[in-house]
Amino acid sequence: MNWEATYAIAMELKRKYKDVNIEEVTLGQIYTWTLALPEFDDDPQLSNDDILRSIYQDWYEELIHKK
Repeated sequence: MNWEATYAIAMELKRKYKDVNIEEVTLGQIYTWTLALPEFDDDPQLSNDDILRSIYQDWYEELIHKK
C-alpha cells in the first residue's frame, strides 16, 4: 500500500480505529496511523496535506454513507 491508495488506507484505518470519532481525528494522527499499518510500504516523506485530507475524506464519506 502506498500514498496513492488513499481509499484503501482510509478503509484500513476505519477498520482498525472503528471507535474513533472521525471529527476529532487530525491529519497528524492519520499520518502516524498510516505509517503504522503493516501493509503500508511507501516513503513517509512523500506524504503531504492533500494526501492526508484525501484519506480523511474517504474515511469520513464511508462512515456517513455506509452506516
